[in-house]
Amino acid sequence: MTIASIERVAVIGTGVIGASWTACFLARGLGVTAWDPAPGAEAALRAAVAAHWPAMQAMGLAPGASPEALRFAGSAEEAAAAADFVQENGPERLDLKRELYARLDAATGPEVILASSSSTLLMSEVQVACARHPERVVLGHPFNPPHLIPLVEVLGGKATAEAVLDRAMAFYAGIGKKPIRLRREIRGHVANRLQAALWQEAFHLVQAGVAGVEEIDAAIAHGPGLRWALLGPFLNLHLSGGPGGIGALFGKPLWQATERMWRELGEVSVDAALGGDVAAGVAQELSGRDQAEMVRQRDAVLLELLRLKADAGTLP
Repeated sequence: MTIASIERVAVIGTGVIGASWTACFLARGLGVTAWDPAPGAEAALRAAVAAHWPAMQAMGLAPGASPEALRFAGSAEEAAAAADFVQENGPERLDLKRELYARLDAATGPEVILASSSSTLLMSEVQVACARHPERVVLGHPFNPPHLIPLVEVLGGKATAEAVLDRAMAFYAGIGKKPIRLRREIRGHVANRLQAALWQEAFHLVQAGVAGVEEIDAAIAHGPGLRWALLGPFLNLHLSGGPGGIGALFGKPLWQATERMWRELGEVSVDAALGGDVAAGVAQELSGRDQAEMVRQRDAVLLELLRLKADAGTLP
C-alpha cells in the first residue's frame, strides 16, 4: 500500500492525537473523514487543523492539499465506510477499543487497514473483537504531535497478516513518516518505554534531593538531548567509544561504572508529595515565561531541525 492507493483516511477520535493526524493527512493531499462522539468535536477539530496549518505549510504541502478536504461524519461507521485507511485514536481502555473495533470491522471492506494510535494496549488484545478480518488490525503509534514528529511505531497482533504490516509501513513512509517495524508486542512499545525510563529516574533524582526540576530539565535540554535529536542511543554510544567504537567500550572501567549506575537507578511511585514538588518545580521553571510563546518557539525550532535533518544525508 502506497499513498497513491489511498485517497481518503478515516480519523476515529479527534482529540489531541487525532487532530494532529488529521492535519498531517490533509497536508499530504489526502481527504479525511473524521468522527468523535464528544460535544463540539467538529468545531474543535477544524480549529486545531487551522492552528496546525501554518506548520504544515512550512513543512511543504502536497499538490492540492487543503483543510477543505475534511469532512465530519455522524458515526464511526460512516467515517470508516468512506475510507481506504483508518487511523483510530480512541481512549486507552480495552473495553472501549474492542467495542469500537467490532464496529469498524463490520463497516469496512477487508482490504482497509485498521490502525491504532494506542500508546499502551496490545493489538492482540484488540483484534479479537474483529469477527470478520482481525488480520488487518495494526499498531500505527505516532509520537506526539504526529503532524510534526516523523516517528510511527508499526506492529501487528497475533492474527495480523505480514502483508498488512508491509502495506502499513509503505503507507506511513509514503506520507513522509519514519515508520519503524517492531518485532514483538510489549506494553508501551519502544519510544514510550525509553521515555518512561528517563522519567522514572528524573522523578527519583528530585525525590532523592540530587537536583531540582529546572536543573534536571537543563541537564537533558542542554546536554544529551541535543545529540539524541540527531542520533539514537546506540549510535551516540558508538561515537563515544573512540576509534574502536561501541565494541571497545564493553568490559572497560567506564562501562563497568555505567552498569553500576544501572543497579543504582531509582524505583519511584509518584505520590501526592512528590507530585506536588515536581509541579511546583515546573511552575517555578515557567515563571516569567510566556508558555504559548515557548511552545511556538519550540515548534519553530523543531521545524528547522527537521529541515536540517532532511538535508543531512548521512544521519539515519
